[in-house]
Amino acid sequence: MSSLLVFPGQGAQRPGMLQQLPVEVLEQASDALGEDVLTLDSAQALESTRAVQLCLLIAGVAHARRLQHSPDYVAGLSIGAYPAAVIAGALDFDDALKLVSLRGELMQNAYPQGYGMTALIGPALSTVESMLADIHSAETPVYLANINADNQTVIAGSNAAMQRVAERIKGNGIAKRLAVNVPSHCALLEAPAQALAQAFVPLKAPRITYLSSTRARPIHNPEQLRDDLAFNMCRVVDWRGTVQSAYERGVRLQIELPPGAVLTGLSRRVFEQGTVIACEGARLDTLQALLQEEERRHR
Repeated sequence: MSSLLVFPGQGAQRPGMLQQLPVEVLEQASDALGEDVLTLDSAQALESTRAVQLCLLIAGVAHARRLQHSPDYVAGLSIGAYPAAVIAGALDFDDALKLVSLRGELMQNAYPQGYGMTALIGPALSTVESMLADIHSAETPVYLANINADNQTVIAGSNAAMQRVAERIKGNGIAKRLAVNVPSHCALLEAPAQALAQAFVPLKAPRITYLSSTRARPIHNPEQLRDDLAFNMCRVVDWRGTVQSAYERGVRLQIELPPGAVLTGLSRRVFEQGTVIACEGARLDTLQALLQEEERRHR
């Protein structure tokens, strides 16, 4: 049996999410960025893609450090891959802060308005793919972005195209616009991803096994991990496959780092046995004891 820490992506953010974090983490982040990071989590600031991504990185690293026990695996959805790589020991926290700052800027500057992401709950993947093929055009671009569960996908593209998809599934499912202002995980972000790759730093081999949420398998090679982080913004996320991959490798404890508990809900469909729990709403000593028990079993 093994343990897995998972880190959420954009859409999980909320105002005030940094305010109760340990001072040392906030000071380190502020020093690395040359700004007070506590100004990033106001409702107004979180309208910026850069601020959202930095907040998710800082919160993920801070909460994972509080657990004090190492998991066997880490995985992150989209921006969540960056705190996962930091906790895995492959990416320095200071370097991650600078890269995520640039990542957010590149993404929001590429599509400042008129684009975003929508979750579709109900329709099967094949149905969604068929609809997208009908609606997608140069004027109304829309792509599959995430495979979250058997009956939950996320699409990315222009507002007009996503509205047409939403109208098409009425009566057969739910379309929910996400709090994401950019069309992530599709070909529209190929150019920003190339620019981010040029700015990337060398990585170290992860000490904790890193599961890629786009490949749904472990990555051990630092160069492949660099490619995974730089280009995950323009690749489809297979979260269903990632969780399934972890379960098949013997993971029976999944802990979701704040904010939120969306990934916990998705994983319960895969974990027939074991424990799936979110940090939020759980006692820290309980989480530490669960990780410690998994560590003890591995000795």
